Amino acid sequence: MSGAGTAAEALRAAVPRLAAAGVEDAPRDARRLLAHAMGIAPDRLTLHLSDRLTTEQQEAFEVTLAARAARQPVSQITGRREFWGREFRVTRDTLDPRPETECLVAAALEEPFSRVLDLGTGTGCILLTCLAERPSATGVGCDVSEAALAVARENAAALGLADRAEFRLSDWWKEVEGRFDLILSNPPYIAEAEMADLAPEVRDWEPRGALTPGGDGLDAYRAIAAQARAHLEHGGRIMVEIGPTQGREVARLFADAGLENVEIRPDLDGRDRFVMGRNP
Repeated sequence: MSGAGTAAEALRAAVPRLAAAGVEDAPRDARRLLAHAMGIAPDRLTLHLSDRLTTEQQEAFEVTLAARAARQPVSQITGRREFWGREFRVTRDTLDPRPETECLVAAALEEPFSRVLDLGTGTGCILLTCLAERPSATGVGCDVSEAALAVARENAAALGLADRAEFRLSDWWKEVEGRFDLILSNPPYIAEAEMADLAPEVRDWEPRGALTPGGDGLDAYRAIAAQARAHLEHGGRIMVEIGPTQGREVARLFADAGLENVEIRPDLDGRDRFVMGRNP
């Protein structure tokens, strides 16, 4: 059964609706959601705008629009997010992988590594991207959330990396054994006082424990720095994503822990984005 109108008509009606709900880039999001409802790739939507929507497609689009108007992130609605050219499953139990985090991966790939640890792995996007780019490497992803680990394992299987990636339920270092030549983390770092000012997509929909440790936002870095050298090979590297105002404090924690060559690196917008150090 055909619906009442074409995809183009549905799109024209959707954009002002999302804009009225405060969605920042309503045209882009409406297109992504319409493509999802139609079961086509977003970059193919233009070719199908003259198609008449079926009743099922119309209903699916309406559900996604209602969710987006409630400020649920597009990646949660579609269940997918592209990261480093690969698709990762995303749920409300995981952080939405962000383009800025690709800077961390790019730095990790600057030197060889064979054994990598990802602390607070979430979707597994950091660990799995590193393993996909280095076919001889193996790694471990740890998270305090079993639900997040289930998503990471699903992503590992979908990318054909399940045989090289191990996932463990661990509160930071608690269940970590052995040494690694590369340790990575995008930990919770938002200060408690900053939570109220976050966009609704983040504050209301992403897991709070993956966003903030409370207090000044630095507790995760204190925990990571305290045992980093005990789990790094000699000459091994550690890199952590940070908030744009936290570079100096995190660099000091790394230096105080005995790490060398401590460096603050920016993202593509020039904001401090991650801190790296090396085990002597």
